[in-house]
Amino acid sequence: MHHASIRTANIHRAIAFYELLGFTVSERFTTGYTLACWMEGLGGRIELIQIPEPKPAPDAFEDEHYVGYYHLSFDITEQTADLPNWLMSLKERFEEEESQNPQQLHPLKVLLEPTQQMIGSHVYEVAFIADTDGLPLEFIRVLR
Repeated sequence: MHHASIRTANIHRAIAFYELLGFTVSERFTTGYTLACWMEGLGGRIELIQIPEPKPAPDAFEDEHYVGYYHLSFDITEQTADLPNWLMSLKERFEEEESQNPQQLHPLKVLLEPTQQMIGSHVYEVAFIADTDGLPLEFIRVLR
């Protein structure tokens, strides 16, 4: 896959959010009518597109009847040996950054605290957070 595209209400806020997750801007461009960029990190590439006059997105995480794209998932097995500590550290980084720039960042919204899940013959640790526009993001780590 080349990239996953995310429409955002505020590209500058979204860039700041994804930078705290470890992404870096690799290209900035316009899509003809609005600002956009590619960001790379956590083994993948995302595209952020700022939407003029945005409407709130449906709540894909909480609405059990929602149909469509559900979430992005990032395998952080190589980045950390402990998902709960990784998430706690991420929360602290967000709190610190928010105190310095409250207009740009908000506290990290955790949708699902780290939990173990059996999928096939493997055990995974999974956690979900929401990005600046409420998009669910999954962080997954292989335990065995």
